[in-house]
Amino acid sequence: MTDTTDTTPTPAPTGIDVFDGHNDLAWWLREERDYSVEGLNDPQVSPFTTMDQLRDGRVAAQFWSVYVHSSTTGADAVVATWEQIDAVRRFVAAYPERLRFTRTAAEVAAARDSGRVASLMGVEGGQQIDDSLAMLRSYGRAGARYMTLTWSTTHSWADSATDEPRHGGLSAFGREVVAEMNRTGMIVDLSHVAPTVMHQALDLSSLPVIFSHSCAGALNPHPRNIPDDVLDRLPGNGGVAMMTFVPSFVSRERWDWAEAGENGPAPEVTVADVADHCDYVRERIGIDHVGLGGDICGVDELPIGLENAGAYPNLFAELSRRGWSPADLRKLGFDNAFRVLDAHEDAYVGFLGES
Repeated sequence: MTDTTDTTPTPAPTGIDVFDGHNDLAWWLREERDYSVEGLNDPQVSPFTTMDQLRDGRVAAQFWSVYVHSSTTGADAVVATWEQIDAVRRFVAAYPERLRFTRTAAEVAAARDSGRVASLMGVEGGQQIDDSLAMLRSYGRAGARYMTLTWSTTHSWADSATDEPRHGGLSAFGREVVAEMNRTGMIVDLSHVAPTVMHQALDLSSLPVIFSHSCAGALNPHPRNIPDDVLDRLPGNGGVAMMTFVPSFVSRERWDWAEAGENGPAPEVTVADVADHCDYVRERIGIDHVGLGGDICGVDELPIGLENAGAYPNLFAELSRRGWSPADLRKLGFDNAFRVLDAHEDAYVGFLGES
């Protein structure tokens, strides 16, 4: 599907802000730096996300993932989640001229107007609530605005896309979780979950959902990607599929190579391959339902042309060359994700008020 008829470089469109769905900087700090937040404007210290890269990429809002590996469960998962929340709060506080901690859509808009990156959080894995709606609510009060219902492992109440199913989708408690997320204004994130969970959550949710970092399954049937029959339901829900930059999710060739044991050179994955997924979703379900969730800092390698958080303009330039209008690019980059957040505003503000 990649368009190779004209390789003339195209200047990046100006004024295209990004509201990205998923960045794992907090986990990267845990694994690589013992949670030190010093030097985060030095690419030698933080190669995938620096303050200047966020500026160069025109990142206006970011969902910072507060992720815990699914092998960590129970009370240990809760502690690790709070450590991740603390890490986000600490690096935001360390760079106040660049970042602003935000919880609401109104605060995101104000941060954007001030030239700082609106910094929200997303919990990446339902096992992190330890089967407790009270813990879910505590994360929401702390500023976690979405929760990915599973990570890569099926847990006590939801089936993962990359593990054996145990519940036929969501358990009865899993359905309660979705209802409570709607009530409290926490966005339901369907990346990582089994297709049965995708469909059941769409049946249940009265508010728009997101896929914070997934690609189109029609172009690459990796289990982490979104099947067409699920994509087709997003317009009715108002949700957004946020295309990710993970090479094995983007490229069928790259996934096949990984599945075969990673023998020989890795197939190249480029910004044009990511653009193919954006094209596909736009053409199938409309421009109002596609966004970006790079999974930057969550993988060891990113596509050529999208090597770090400063490279988003390269994707916009590629899509502009393919005929995307500035209005379409603004919806992809920022507006669609913001619309979903704003759709949860009344529920979330009401929830904060009751607390």
